[in-house]
Amino acid sequence: MSLYGMMRTGVSGMNAQANRLSTTADNIANSDTTGYKRSSAEFSTLIMPGTGGAYNSGGVTTTIRSAINSQGVMQYTTSVSDLAVNGDGFFVVQDAGGTPYLTRAGSFVPDAQGRLVNAAGYQLMAYSYANGEPAATANGFEGLVPVQISDQQMTATPSTAGNFSGNLPAGATPPSGPLPSANDPASQYTSKTSLVAYDNLGNKKLLDVYFTNTGTGAWQVSVFDQSKATPGTSFPYAGGALASQNLTFDTTTGKLTGTGNISFTVPGGSTLNLDLSKLTQLGTGFTVADAKVNGNAPSSIQKVQIGQDGVIYAQFEDGSTKALFKIPLADVQSPDNLTAMPGNVYVQSTDSGAVRIGFANEGKLGSIVSGALENSNVDIAEELTNMIAAQRSYTANSKVFQTGSDLMDVLVNLKR
Repeated sequence: MSLYGMMRTGVSGMNAQANRLSTTADNIANSDTTGYKRSSAEFSTLIMPGTGGAYNSGGVTTTIRSAINSQGVMQYTTSVSDLAVNGDGFFVVQDAGGTPYLTRAGSFVPDAQGRLVNAAGYQLMAYSYANGEPAATANGFEGLVPVQISDQQMTATPSTAGNFSGNLPAGATPPSGPLPSANDPASQYTSKTSLVAYDNLGNKKLLDVYFTNTGTGAWQVSVFDQSKATPGTSFPYAGGALASQNLTFDTTTGKLTGTGNISFTVPGGSTLNLDLSKLTQLGTGFTVADAKVNGNAPSSIQKVQIGQDGVIYAQFEDGSTKALFKIPLADVQSPDNLTAMPGNVYVQSTDSGAVRIGFANEGKLGSIVSGALENSNVDIAEELTNMIAAQRSYTANSKVFQTGSDLMDVLVNLKR
């Protein structure tokens, strides 16, 4: 073995331990960084070919790995926009230039435009409900938009869907006069209720709903605009019924058979589909079990709620809620091989596999916890132990170099 080779090996060992100390320093410095994943230096031997009777020392090579797949401890907060992933998955964020990244750092706060931005300045990405129920793009980031919630703009949502459940009396008999659908002043009915709906401008529209027995197990439901009723009474309504539908019930079970929906256009609004499939005809009086119609009057956002499935809801001043965005989660085949970037974010590498997008609680993806942050997975005691071990190893390698240097001095002085 040459003296130069021995000295090079000592330098290789010192460089490896310096890398180990660098990762330890980084881990300790980021021990309180939300979502930070500890790094470690992994060593492997570098063997040099030798000849018979002679040994050529090699050295050590260093590979830096991050424990990205190891989850940190949850720390609960009082902010709804603080988010953590409980299980596998990453939030999708983007920088000011629109480049997407993955992160576990969910300390998001609204900026001046209402966008949710974390401590490193990355914007949270999600799918919007503007065009209906969102679907994830499994193999790309297309369709994702920055989450932007502004409480300055008033919104109104027209009614498009509702459900009505209850009981119609099985002992009812058909009235002797005209049915409500005839809109005759002498119209008669069995039971009546009213529902509130909203037009395109958020104006409340009170709807009168009549249920009328027409025979054994047979009923007719008719819907009218209450504002068109005759003053001081009801029938006739100007313009007639908005819609009428015949219902049929099984006389043995009391359950609805056949069509259980009635659709009509809310005056000044959109088409409303009212689900009546939960109606029953049993031996008791008329009972309303549940009645809901979507939509809301003009109001500003009072607060925001985020579910474990990642759906961001806006709650308005009138108490109504509306789904605005759905936060997806991203994952790769080998998270520990993602490439770490500044700002506690990651990008895919050739070893990590391609990014796959899905929603929380689907497949292997975890759930989203609102009002919590994921702490770093750094163990200070372990890092201090590694620091002492690296220091001792560095000193030992320096002794090898120093010994080689002393022997080199002996060799140089042989000529004297």
